[in-house]
Amino acid sequence: MAVIEIGRVCRKIAGREAGRICVVVKIIDDNFVEVTGPRDLTGVRRRRVNVKHLVPLPVKLDISEGASDEEVLEALKETDLYPKLLEEKEKRERKKGKPAEGAEES
Repeated sequence: MAVIEIGRVCRKIAGREAGRICVVVKIIDDNFVEVTGPRDLTGVRRRRVNVKHLVPLPVKLDISEGASDEEVLEALKETDLYPKLLEEKEKRERKKGKPAEGAEES
């Protein structure tokens, strides 16, 4: 299936962000890559990750090496994955007790 490459969407399987979706933005060496969520959308901050802690998904974004979070977010908006990511974000915010976007305060 998919190999770890720039623009590959992955799911983290280890660490505090396990279970969350991220995007590979830079390949550091054979064992490590730099990923981002971006944090505002998926909760994954830009960081170095061992490739053994990632499961590649069949989605690949057309981004350049070292792309900014804004560029990654724009590329994600063009995929079918984006509505699912928004839904997961709302669930996380409700769990933390934060009001969802567009919700009125009483």
